[in-house]
Amino acid sequence: MIENHYDFLQSRPFFPWLVDFMTALPLAVGRVSASGETLERMRHDLGETRIAQSRPGSLRERYGIFGGVNCLHLSDSPESGSAEIARWAKFVQLDEVSVDLATDSDKPDHTYHLRSLATQVAGGTHVELASQMIRELLAEESAIEGDQLQALWRITLGALA
Repeated sequence: MIENHYDFLQSRPFFPWLVDFMTALPLAVGRVSASGETLERMRHDLGETRIAQSRPGSLRERYGIFGGVNCLHLSDSPESGSAEIARWAKFVQLDEVSVDLATDSDKPDHTYHLRSLATQVAGGTHVELASQMIRELLAEESAIEGDQLQALWRITLGALA
């Protein structure tokens, strides 16, 4: 399903990583209906895909780690949204999404520290030490363990390669 959703990126070198990123951990898929004007406002609030180009104050600028590593997707136009809905509706009940998301947490938010460490790893500086610290910070701020935590670490470091 992910390969089909991102079929326009299949020739790009990061495509195998993208598929791993999108399939390694649970994924919430839903649909939001909005007017073209509201969609533009939502895209503005979300920010650009690549963190370094994301507008200050946008969700991706605030919570993204590096490059295109972010946890939010929004169709770029009503036309692509319609195509995505048609594609996903064959596999997922889009109108009745029920996800229990915490609104607060006692876990620390290490986004800015992770971003700094990710920049070091991607730049080839202190790779082993920074990678280990990324692993420790992800474990500290997330509620996942075991294989899921290993997957999160793998896909995070994979984005920096």
